Amino acid sequence: MSATEAPPFDVRDPAFLANPYPVFHRLRTSAPVYRAPLGRWFITRYDDVAQLLRDRRFGKDYADPDALMRRFGPTALQEPAVVELTHMMLMRDPPDHTRLRGLVVKAFTARRIEAMRARVQDLTDRLLDKVIPLGRMDMIRDLAFPLPVLVICELLGIPEEDQVRFVTGSSTGAALLNPTPPSRTELDDANRGSLESGAYFEALFEQRRRDPRDDLVTQLVQAEEAGDRLTTAELRANVNLLFAAGHETTVNLIGNGFLSLLRHPEQWRLLRDNPSLISNAIEEILRFESPVQAVARTVAEPVELSGVVLEPPAIVVALIGAANRDPAVFGNPDRFDITREDIRPLSFGGGIHFCLGAQLARIEAAVVFETVLRRLPDLRLEKPDQPKWRSSFTLRGLTELPVAWG
Repeated sequence: MSATEAPPFDVRDPAFLANPYPVFHRLRTSAPVYRAPLGRWFITRYDDVAQLLRDRRFGKDYADPDALMRRFGPTALQEPAVVELTHMMLMRDPPDHTRLRGLVVKAFTARRIEAMRARVQDLTDRLLDKVIPLGRMDMIRDLAFPLPVLVICELLGIPEEDQVRFVTGSSTGAALLNPTPPSRTELDDANRGSLESGAYFEALFEQRRRDPRDDLVTQLVQAEEAGDRLTTAELRANVNLLFAAGHETTVNLIGNGFLSLLRHPEQWRLLRDNPSLISNAIEEILRFESPVQAVARTVAEPVELSGVVLEPPAIVVALIGAANRDPAVFGNPDRFDITREDIRPLSFGGGIHFCLGAQLARIEAAVVFETVLRRLPDLRLEKPDQPKWRSSFTLRGLTELPVAWG
């Protein structure tokens, strides 16, 4: 098949969302650089995806009004959630990206993140204390979701009395990251979430101007007040980004991890008996069920991938979930093996957009897996063959994961 020929697939199809990997394998074999009917290109090979993540010839186009309308429809510039995206460092190229990331990266030093480990342990034990007497829980609702939310709330400086609104909330903007244009309903949901969270954070910014604290929001407010480093719109958008990115992928990493381990009982037992494998197991989970399945870039100048020349302003979707199962890099890629050697998943991205919170996500996952293995060694899935996946293709995670013990 040529670069434009491949079996069709629908990123909204529940069957595809439940198991996209057979489609990924067909694409990688028959059309590793595939042009979909809507004009977007999809790439599936590990080397191609790794190149896209590092190569400056692939950029972001969120500063271009015409590109926004091609991506989100003719009303893009009137959609609050889309406008907010344009101010996020994740969606900007240098020099704006360099300036914005430089302000935030100071809060994610290795020392500061490592110092969070004890707090992560305390929160994990508290959450488990609530459910252990019950004999069962929903792993997502009771542990995988609230833990990362509470951790990012503390890093940002969200007051304890306000944290419950975030622990019981839900994501509304994930649809904007999918490789297909959002529906009107999805845009309305994203707009509502953007406006609600924006109003909350603006009130918090005002508090921190009056009462500075040792937290990330105070640090960014002070950067905004300096005038030339951060605008008010950038402040609001990037705090929203940090909150969402600070928990979304970690929720999925923990949930996908428990599903993978418990579906492979021999791997669960191996990890339970040898906790020194936890770090390696996390990398295998990231590879096997990547919390982020895709990232998109725009071609800034002609570039060749797997024999296909891509021209500006083509949108290229890098399928990380496919790259992480490329048999050219990973032997027997559909096998879940926590003893696999030299695992180099692309799940946290690469290049200038490499995930700021990767170290924190790994720490949270390590603490959770170690603690659950120790305190609930006989954990089991209540519905092993019926996992409920989120409707988002880009962010791969579960809506619930019933487990039991004892």
